[in-house]
Amino acid sequence: MQVWTDLSQVPEGFGPSVVTIGNFDGVHRGHQAVLARIVELARAGGARAVAVTFDPHPAVVHRPASAPELITGLDDRLELLAATDLDAVLLVEYTLDLAALTPDEFVTRYLVEGLGARTVVVGHDVRFGKDNSGTLATLVELGAAHGFEVVAVDDVGTCAPPPGTGSQRWSSSAVRALLAEGDVAQAAEVLGRPHRVSGTVVHGDARGRELGFPTANLGGITGMVPADGVYAGRLLRPALAQAEPEHPDTRLPAAISIGTNPTFDGVERRVEAYVLDRDDLDLYDEEVVLELVGRLRPTLRFEGIEPLVAQMRDDVARAREILRD
Repeated sequence: MQVWTDLSQVPEGFGPSVVTIGNFDGVHRGHQAVLARIVELARAGGARAVAVTFDPHPAVVHRPASAPELITGLDDRLELLAATDLDAVLLVEYTLDLAALTPDEFVTRYLVEGLGARTVVVGHDVRFGKDNSGTLATLVELGAAHGFEVVAVDDVGTCAPPPGTGSQRWSSSAVRALLAEGDVAQAAEVLGRPHRVSGTVVHGDARGRELGFPTANLGGITGMVPADGVYAGRLLRPALAQAEPEHPDTRLPAAISIGTNPTFDGVERRVEAYVLDRDDLDLYDEEVVLELVGRLRPTLRFEGIEPLVAQMRDDVARAREILRD
């Protein structure tokens, strides 16, 4: 998949193309349905399948104080988009100047002149152009004027309404709400895969090792961190997987703790993973990915080390059961 960060990088005369537009945060199953449709139409018509997406997220530009926490970092988003068999992604820098373009100006510059769009595939709730004034009806009118077809894709799935949303449709907002509640299992249903966070293993307080449960502490985290609690999941090692795809330690079962360690009066929120039954791993400075499968319990404060260790043993046993293949 080609990735262009400016229209000037698109080859001259590029097209015809089948195009979709969106932020694609999380690349959830709703997104995947739209992307699968544009790939299908492109292959059937001898065209290129292209997604137009934005960085940073528009909310970061328009309302930075209340912008949503992103489900995936940019690198992960591009990797997930590549997995849909797109031919190319046009990654547009989102700025106030871009936001000021009228719907016609945006469509003409990016879809018609830039990508040679023959077909544009969108959801029924598409919004684009200045003040989000462009709608599906606007796009159909512009398609008639500029010679491209518009295909609207229906919502393809629903989930239990996350608390406070009242909505059942698959959406990035629904995934964020589920993760904020710690419901990683239901989030996985919407995403079509377990939610992941990634980071570099850094030195911590070594309390886990002292208690018999050495943990990998993550720094520089990308991906939305779910609610505090203890989770069953997996620790993935991308560099090792690339160097030695058959190595048994590329994908390891883990109990994952998110929170402030209240038993020790901690104040810094941390993400750390104990690889089940392993105390021989040296992961410092390694980039790892944590895959969150199920929530075991909320974060608790224990009155002493013994009840804490007893609970950790129980957490490990429950994680092992959940992760058993």
